[in-house]
Amino acid sequence: MKGYIAFDSHKHYTLAECEDAATGQAFRTRIEHEPGAIRAYLEGCDSGQAVALEATGNWYWIVDEIEKAQCGPLLVHPRKAKLMMGMINKTDKLDVHGLNRLQRNGTLPTVWIPPAPLRDLRELTRTRMFLARHRTRLKNRIHATLAKYGLSLTGYSDSYCKGARQSLKELIAQLPPQTQYVTRMLLEQLDFIERQVQDQEERLEALITVTQEMQLLQSLPGVGMILSAVIALEVGDVTRFGNAEGLASYAGTVPRVPRFPDRIGTPICRSHRGRKGSLWAVATGRQPLPEVGFRGGGQFRGAELLASARTSPESPLLEDSRTSRPPEGNRRSRQASG
Repeated sequence: MKGYIAFDSHKHYTLAECEDAATGQAFRTRIEHEPGAIRAYLEGCDSGQAVALEATGNWYWIVDEIEKAQCGPLLVHPRKAKLMMGMINKTDKLDVHGLNRLQRNGTLPTVWIPPAPLRDLRELTRTRMFLARHRTRLKNRIHATLAKYGLSLTGYSDSYCKGARQSLKELIAQLPPQTQYVTRMLLEQLDFIERQVQDQEERLEALITVTQEMQLLQSLPGVGMILSAVIALEVGDVTRFGNAEGLASYAGTVPRVPRFPDRIGTPICRSHRGRKGSLWAVATGRQPLPEVGFRGGGQFRGAELLASARTSPESPLLEDSRTSRPPEGNRRSRQASG
């Protein structure tokens, strides 16, 4: 049977819907998450059968099961799919049926599926980033504890280097007994994480081959071997992007500026809408609309716009009609008439 298959996966089960392309009849099956259960469900499908699956937290092993069944997994962008389905209610049945409808219409919003070896290799760089953040938190905690009692380590570029350890231990010895105990515990945990991070870096250098993309990344200021590997593994194959704008948007370097209509009363920022004292900009046509009141040069331009609007009669500030108060005279007249 030729048709469409969609999965709505959860932690312990997956609801699958198979829709006949000719008749439109749909069959739903609940698959309990057991080894080989998804593969057994897809046994009768044709080779290369597309299977839609939302990018949830446990999609790795489900994609592996689909590939082992000789089917083609389609990883779906959850937010975009929800918007395109346009359903107020959200249930398992509606989700799988909506995914099949998007497949039938040819509008299913899919994302790239990294190969299994790349997914496995990413765990090294991601775990190292997690441990590095935890290492920074431990250092900040120790510094904050010493600062509570007016103690600080000076004269060293790195307070935790080998030469500064003796001075650091002498400062910790001046702390009260219980505070001294937990600070030494934090220092031991810091040393343990340092060794783990060093082991991970050695493993990365042995496993990762320096590619041309990594060499180009290392030519940037502040980008070394580890950071270039992190960026290269997360971006993956750049040839899958149609243009440079697509790559930049994926990397998060393209600012998203809301496009408001060119009319009087255009709000500067959506987050200020409906608040008392909101700023309202007037699009006069002399200034590009994306530049009105949005972030430019690293600073918010709302204060600059407000100052210019107060002094310029051509760009008055309009109050929000939902939060603005009536003039004093009109309010008093209404009270008198009432």
